[in-house]
Amino acid sequence: MKRLQWPSWMPVDPYIVLLLATMGIAALLPARGAVADGVSGLATAAVAFLFFLYGARLSTREALDGLRHWRLHLTILGCTFVLFPLLGLAGQALVPFLLDDALYRGLLFLTLVPSTIQSSIAFTSIARGNVPAAICAGSFSSLAGIVLTPLLAALLLGGQFGDGQGFSGDSVLRIVLQLLVPFLAGQLLRRWVGGFVRKHGRLLSLVDRGAILLVVYSAFSQGMVRGVWGQVSAVRMVELIAVEAVLLAVVLAATWYGAKALGFGRGDRVAIQFAGSTKSLAAGLPMASVLFGAEAALAVLPLMLFHQMQLMVSAVIARRRERDPLPAEEPRPYATTGRH
Repeated sequence: MKRLQWPSWMPVDPYIVLLLATMGIAALLPARGAVADGVSGLATAAVAFLFFLYGARLSTREALDGLRHWRLHLTILGCTFVLFPLLGLAGQALVPFLLDDALYRGLLFLTLVPSTIQSSIAFTSIARGNVPAAICAGSFSSLAGIVLTPLLAALLLGGQFGDGQGFSGDSVLRIVLQLLVPFLAGQLLRRWVGGFVRKHGRLLSLVDRGAILLVVYSAFSQGMVRGVWGQVSAVRMVELIAVEAVLLAVVLAATWYGAKALGFGRGDRVAIQFAGSTKSLAAGLPMASVLFGAEAALAVLPLMLFHQMQLMVSAVIARRRERDPLPAEEPRPYATTGRH
């Protein structure tokens, strides 16, 4: 099967350009009143359908097979929900020197988000790593994040949710209904819809991206209407980018060399590095909209910047790993595409 191709002449992911354009539209033409309610409802429905597709795409057999490799999955979950949050807590020392309170909340929230499915699979495939492990790890992380992310947010952020609804029974119920229930429905209906989803994977990937654009427009419209963006200066933006570059470098090094110290082979180390160092925009944005409310636009800014950074850096690393000679004792891992 063909591998995902990343244009060498394009320094920025075109989808990030669309995200920036969406932010610009929200700044010039923010949704208000009934229109804002309609956009928010449409975004909620689109995200629910997105997680339904995740459930329909994940083969139950792959999930069960993946459970056999429990050490690898525990390592990835540890990187995502232990290492990242610890680094996020360490970032408190940067306030108020490099980050203000609002941006730090967003940075800490970024460290609590589950890992990606699409990116970790694609980069693992390019780097000739353990693709089935990346598929299962990304799916397990997203599913665990539905529960762990809001719980960790309640524990570490406490009452710092700004004007959002915070962590409450209602917010948990909304997250479960919007993310977990559609995912389980996709799993239950996979026998009937799985073939269609696989056949039209490229077309349905537009749903993934369209859902995120809707959530971004809704969140940033609320931020514009309430004047949230007046709180961020250009200097703070540069400082935030520098902090996130250091965060990404530390996690990439920890996942690669830590996996080696734990005795994993090359293919597993590749999967651990890409699944353990990436953060999901698709999962993070809906949760932020529930937890932070009108301040979601500012809260997800660190996540959006980190998402673009991880794509660019991981693409370079994956291409270099692709040229690595495979150890004689390891079979050549198969590549995959169309998996999200």
